[in-house]
Amino acid sequence: MTIHDLDGFKKAAALKAVEFVHDGMVVGLGTGSTAKHLVLVLGERVRSGMKLRGVPTSQETAALARDCGIPLLDSENRWEIDVAIDGADQVDPEFNLIKGGGGALLKEKIVAASAKQFIVMVDHTKQVPVLGGSFPLPIEVIPFGWGSTAREIEVLTKSRVVLRERNGTPFKTEAGNLIVDVHIDRITQPDDLETALNLIPGVVETGLFVGRTNVLIVGTPQGVQTLHVSPKR
Repeated sequence: MTIHDLDGFKKAAALKAVEFVHDGMVVGLGTGSTAKHLVLVLGERVRSGMKLRGVPTSQETAALARDCGIPLLDSENRWEIDVAIDGADQVDPEFNLIKGGGGALLKEKIVAASAKQFIVMVDHTKQVPVLGGSFPLPIEVIPFGWGSTAREIEVLTKSRVVLRERNGTPFKTEAGNLIVDVHIDRITQPDDLETALNLIPGVVETGLFVGRTNVLIVGTPQGVQTLHVSPKR
């Protein structure tokens, strides 16, 4: 594995994360390139006889899990999730995250909050000294009055807010909402910012995951690092 083999680092992190999954568990299944590796490996375990059930965070993950033979719980159930495992777009030294690059942040946060343990898998390039800068903060907003909501976000953050588009049209989440990407240079107080953003009418959820990580698994050129975190809440 070379220093530039980011997909290899992601796969190595996913293989380590699977060690936290045991027979009979209910597992929250994340969305994104690293989570894809996780689902594929879990599918192999299921075909080898492991009993588990999954709660997917997106239609994409649900389709892949079904193809791999992983039984899924009904999305409207009241779950008892043993462990949720997902990737991240950025992680700071306090193990706070920015997520939502794939547009699944609302479901991802619901599943993470419902799990007894939340495990995050990243390659080493996702570790940053402070959140923001190289990656914008996604915020899911309802379509009604989204421009006014975006203006309130701009005033609060003093940052540029851009409506996310795909192929020239506004990107719609699976819940039918929009995403605005906030280009903030530095997020030094992510807990305060998360609270303030959630008070703006029209904001559904933010891509800030503050104090939720229990275990951080990092794929690096020197091998896989596993860091256990004391949760803040």
